[in-house]
Amino acid sequence: MKAVILAAGVASRLRPLTNNTPKCLLKVGDKSILERTIDNLVKNNISEIIVVTGFLREMIEDFLTQNYPKLKFTFIFNEKYDSTNNIFSLWLAKSEMLGYEMLLMDSDIIFDSRIIGQLVSSKYENNLALRSDKNMGEEEIKCLLNDDGSIKEIGKHINPLAAIGESIGIEKFSKELVFSLYTILDRKILDEKAVNIFYEAAFQDAMNSGAKIFPVDVAMYKCMEIDTIEDFEIAAQVVETMM
Repeated sequence: MKAVILAAGVASRLRPLTNNTPKCLLKVGDKSILERTIDNLVKNNISEIIVVTGFLREMIEDFLTQNYPKLKFTFIFNEKYDSTNNIFSLWLAKSEMLGYEMLLMDSDIIFDSRIIGQLVSSKYENNLALRSDKNMGEEEIKCLLNDDGSIKEIGKHINPLAAIGESIGIEKFSKELVFSLYTILDRKILDEKAVNIFYEAAFQDAMNSGAKIFPVDVAMYKCMEIDTIEDFEIAAQVVETMM
């Protein structure tokens, strides 16, 4: 299994904090967001890590290579980081991911390390971490379920009152689904030029074609996405209660 961390964005909503620092290198408590993520991967014995960079990429590469010399990093530069969304960054990792299981994650999440363990040990090959305990609004990536418990629909457009919960931005996929996803991503990026949408659109296409992705409820563990100054301030309090 390889982990893919998407860390290309400029994080304009966090300015001025991100004027000269990538969002993932902002310190929350005594560690940066990225440091917390890497430590969580190490705790779960994942040592092959692909990092898709963009804004201030040298800072990210230098931080990881200097602080984690024993881990195997592959850096991929999204040179269109200021005009594309995370679907394009994920597509760029294709050559490194075909033939492998994927643990996919955004780089702006603080989370309990046990969430990875829940995904990896799930009885389902393909799953995503979902919070069922949060009041949701328009901004969250929400999920609806099929009768068999698999995900029927995913996206921001879903009515919060109908949704089962929020996808937190960590997914685990089999090598077979990884292959299918990259077939879909090729079509979306190369044919449709859909470079500025969220990668969940590819998940949706895969599920529409019969793929089964199951939610793993991680409501018992601390996690949050950091998008705004307010999020950043709240996160400093959250990490004090995390393992």
